[in-house]
Amino acid sequence: MITGVLKRIPDAKPYQKNLFIIAYVSASRLISHVYAYLSLRVSLFYLVGIFDLWDGVRTLLISSVGAYAITKYVDGPFMPWIGFVFLMSHLSVNHLHRQFVNEPGKIDITGAQMVLVMKLTAFCWNVHDGRLPEKDLVDYQKERALRELPSLLDYAGYVLFFPSLFAGPSFDYVDYRRWIETTMFDVPPGTDPSKAPRTRKKRKIPKSSTPAALKAVSGLAWIFLFLKFSGWYNNELVLGDQYMRYGFLRRVWILEMLGFTSRLKYYGVWSLTEGACILSGMGYKGLDPETSVPQWNRLQNVNPWGIESAQNSRAYLENWNMNTNNWLRNYMYLRVTPKGKKPGFRASLATFVTSAFWHGFYPGYYMSFLLAAFIQTVAKNFRRHIRPFFMTPDGQKPTPNKRYYDILSYFATQAAFCFTTAPFVLLTLPSSLLVWSRVYFYTIFGVAASMAFFASPAKPWLNRRLSERNHLVPQRSSSQSSTNQPMLGLPSDPGQDINEAVKEVREEVEARRRRGLSASMPSGRDLKAAVESKLGKKHFLVFGNAIPLLNSCEKFSTKIPETANLLTDRDLLLELQYKDF
Repeated sequence: MITGVLKRIPDAKPYQKNLFIIAYVSASRLISHVYAYLSLRVSLFYLVGIFDLWDGVRTLLISSVGAYAITKYVDGPFMPWIGFVFLMSHLSVNHLHRQFVNEPGKIDITGAQMVLVMKLTAFCWNVHDGRLPEKDLVDYQKERALRELPSLLDYAGYVLFFPSLFAGPSFDYVDYRRWIETTMFDVPPGTDPSKAPRTRKKRKIPKSSTPAALKAVSGLAWIFLFLKFSGWYNNELVLGDQYMRYGFLRRVWILEMLGFTSRLKYYGVWSLTEGACILSGMGYKGLDPETSVPQWNRLQNVNPWGIESAQNSRAYLENWNMNTNNWLRNYMYLRVTPKGKKPGFRASLATFVTSAFWHGFYPGYYMSFLLAAFIQTVAKNFRRHIRPFFMTPDGQKPTPNKRYYDILSYFATQAAFCFTTAPFVLLTLPSSLLVWSRVYFYTIFGVAASMAFFASPAKPWLNRRLSERNHLVPQRSSSQSSTNQPMLGLPSDPGQDINEAVKEVREEVEARRRRGLSASMPSGRDLKAAVESKLGKKHFLVFGNAIPLLNSCEKFSTKIPETANLLTDRDLLLELQYKDF
C-alpha cells in the first residue's frame, strides 16, 4: 500500500518522492508534507514499535554519512577503496557482534547493512568514475558515472529507498536518479504509439499493479511453503539421533530438503521486495524488443526454477542472489584488474575474500565457499571433456544419449550442492562436520576422485578420443571463456589461479635478472613462501589445488627442474603431484 502511494506522487515533483522515502524510513521531522505525515506514523510503528531498531537506524546513518563524506572530501584513485574499507569494516563489526551475542529472536540490522554496503561501495565507484576522462571508461562505467555529487536529499532518498531497504535488491544511484526523474520510462524513439505501455492519465510510469501482484502472490506462496516445510525439515532433524536411523539415501534426501526449505525463505522475501519495487516502478526494464510488452525484471534477485532445475554449478549459482553477483563482478572482480589486462588470480582472490567477509564470519560460510570453488573446477572439466561426447561433432546439437547426461548431471549437481550448502544453514563448525560425517563426506570424496581423474592420463586420452571423433582439436568457445568470471565470489578455476601466482613470481625473478640484480628461480620452500605471500597463507590451499604439494615442498623441489617452464604446465604439475606423492 505504501509503495503504491509512493508511485502516485506526481512525476514533476521528485523532491516529494525523496521526502516521502526519508520520512517513511527514518521517521524524521519532515511532517509538513502530507506524505511524510502519513509515513511518519507507519514508520515509527514499523521500525520502532515492532522491531525496536533505533540502533539499526544509527548503524545505517553511520555508513551513509561516512560514505558521502568520503566521496565529497577524498579525491584520487584510492577514494573508492577507502570507502570500501570503511563500509566493510563497519559491517564486519556488526557481523561479529551478531555472531557472539547470538540472539536469534532479536531482529538485527545486518541484512539491511549488507544491502547498503553494495549500494554505497558502488556509489563510491560511480563518483570516482565521474571524475575520470570519458576515454578511460568502458561503456558500463560511462552509463553509471556521476559527474557531480547528488544533493543530500537525493542521496538520502537513494539510501533509504524503503521497498528494498531490509532485504534488497541493490541498485546503482543512476537507476534511482532515472526513476526519480522518470527518464527510466522514456519510450524508445520510433516506437509505435499503439505499442507504448499503458499509463495512468498523464503519468510516465507504466501500470505495474498486475506484475507486482503476481510477485506478491508468489512471495506469499513461498513463505507459506517455508512455514510448512520448516516443521518437517530443520537443523534439529539432521543433528538429532533420529537422523541416523534412516538409510544413506534417505539421509541425503533429507539434506536436500533442508537446503530447499532454507531457500524457500529467501524465495519468499526476495519475491515480495521485488514486487514492491515493481509496484513503485523501479523494476521497469523497458519494452521487450519483440513483443513490446513492458519488462519488470530489472531488479530480479533470484530465479527459483533456474536453481531447482540446474544441471551444473554455474547455472545453480548464477540464478541465486543475482544482484550480489553483479556487484561482485562490476565493483570488485573487474576493479582490481589493471587496465589492459585480463582478470587473474588477484581478481579471483579479492572477489572471494570480499564475498566471504560480506556474508559474515560463521565457519559454515567458509566451508561452503571452499568446497563450492572446487565443485566449479570439477564441473568445468566435465563440461569440457565429457559433455562433448554427447553432442554432435560440430557441438551444435545433442545426440540421442544427451538426455542421460542431462539427467545424471542434474542429480549430481543437486546432490553436491545440498551437501555443500548444509554448513551455510548450520553455521557452526561442529554441527557442519557432524552432518557431513553422517553422510560420509560423499561430495568431498567425489570431488577428490574427479580431480584425480582429470589430473591423470585419462584427460589427455579423452582429448585424443574427442579429437578423433570430431576430426579437430576441441576449442574453447567464447561462451566457455565467459564463464571464467566468478559466481558469488567463488573462483571458477582455482588451479588456474595458482598458475597465475607462480607466473607472477617468475616474472618478478626475470625482471630482477634483467635489471642485473641477483636472483634465481625459487625452489620448494621458497616457492611456497612466495606464492603464499601472493595469495595469502590461509587461501593457499583453496587456490593451490595441490594439497600434497604444501606438505611436501622439499620433495617437490627435487622433482621439478629449475627451468621454470614446467611450472606453467598445470597438467604436468598435477600429474607429478598425484604420481609421486
